[in-house]
Amino acid sequence: MGRGPTPRCWTSEVRHMRKLFDEIPEERRRVVVTNRMFAVLLNRYAGAHKVQEAIEVFYLRKHVEEAEALFREKKDEFLQVTKSWNIIINGWCVKGSLRDAQRIWNDIIASKVERDLFTCGIFINALTKDGRISSAVKLFNKMWEKGINPDVAICNCIIDLLCFKKRIPEALKIFGDMNDRFCQADVATYNTLIKHLCKINRMEKVYELLDEMEAKGCSPNNRTYSYILKMAEKAKDVIALVQRMEQTGCKLDSDTYNLILNLYIGWKCDKEVQQVWDEMERSGSGPDQRSYTIMVHGLHSQKEFDELCDITQQ
Repeated sequence: MGRGPTPRCWTSEVRHMRKLFDEIPEERRRVVVTNRMFAVLLNRYAGAHKVQEAIEVFYLRKHVEEAEALFREKKDEFLQVTKSWNIIINGWCVKGSLRDAQRIWNDIIASKVERDLFTCGIFINALTKDGRISSAVKLFNKMWEKGINPDVAICNCIIDLLCFKKRIPEALKIFGDMNDRFCQADVATYNTLIKHLCKINRMEKVYELLDEMEAKGCSPNNRTYSYILKMAEKAKDVIALVQRMEQTGCKLDSDTYNLILNLYIGWKCDKEVQQVWDEMERSGSGPDQRSYTIMVHGLHSQKEFDELCDITQQ
């Protein structure tokens, strides 16, 4: 009776199979990787005593229930590491089951495994998506206390939800703490704050943040300027902002042109409307269907029927 493959042989087979699996484009895996192929790969992992890798494969196939079952079945046979817990909790978060994610989080706390930045980030993201701001902020503050310094993505999750809940002073406090703790804010951080500050007409603070972005080399983008443009009250405000965009190297896109076009039509600035239209054509950013819709609605509301006929003939 012949002997079976040695663990070294199993390990070699697993390595080659995993390499082939990884080379399959993600969008093709559901088609190319059959259940039979998937089962063979898992059997090879089991033979090589690679439970961690088997859990990862379950996760890639979106089988988080099976991944957790395997993890618990084999937990006494291999050293539990943070990465294994992270895969399981992330799987439940991706599936949108906060209840199961909370259950895994409680198990992580009860275990002796250390939580890392990824563990906390996954759970904070799930809490913010579910609107549980108090729990998210509490965990966020505990991270600082335990020396697990949140990165900009985690800070942005908290700031975004605080702003959405109209708790802007708290969001600004966290923003200030980021600077004090050397966590560099990015354009998404500034955009969230600028967007919600514009909504409550805190324009002095908005321009303070805009100046800070430029001073720190965090380039404002079209979204940044669009939030501010929506608050413009006269043509000269728009002109000043467009000049600032050009100075910082931010090229106007079609959405920004259309926003400006809509403002000028509302203010009956015929000369500026023509200038924007001509500039759109020169830059290749339009006019598009949205541009014509803005013109038609604007001219119709102002009863400019002759110009409306000219536009519709184009």
